[in-house]
Amino acid sequence: MAEDDLAWETLDTEIDYRCPGFDVRRDDVELPDGTETEYHHVEEVETVVVLPFLPGGDEVVLIEEWRQAVDRVNRGLPAGGVEPEENDLEAAARRELREETGYTAGSIEHLCTTEPVNGIANSLHHTFVARGCEPTAAQDLDGDESIRTLTADYDDLVAAVRKGEIRDGRAALAVSRYELG
Repeated sequence: MAEDDLAWETLDTEIDYRCPGFDVRRDDVELPDGTETEYHHVEEVETVVVLPFLPGGDEVVLIEEWRQAVDRVNRGLPAGGVEPEENDLEAAARRELREETGYTAGSIEHLCTTEPVNGIANSLHHTFVARGCEPTAAQDLDGDESIRTLTADYDDLVAAVRKGEIRDGRAALAVSRYELG
């Protein structure tokens, strides 16, 4: 079966709801069998995720952040949306690292790009590995962010991912992809 045999045709589309951080879009679609229906999904800006290593490479910078959707503090990695005027993903990753942790990277490289929830959202996450990270400033958080910065041994982070103690999908994916080389 060819891929286009699976394609849906969008007949009409509009934003049903806007809020800070994302929109909810409604598409009127026709399925391959001719059925017409509605499909709703979340639209959000591209996101950068940073796996930041301290000099020496044995320790990483992590964040603990309140996540209202799951009603708890979540341990993970610095991450955030690419600003509309930013057309350089590496620069966006450096900015998010600095804003959320106060750390600056000596070097940074792209690790992977993923569609983490493509059944319900158009999210694109660009994950970077930052090396030689040093504290250079205070955090510069958005008004709706509650974030604490901490450092951890990288091997302890890997063990926490393996044990399922890290529930943040972006952090688990970044560590897993990094470990796979």
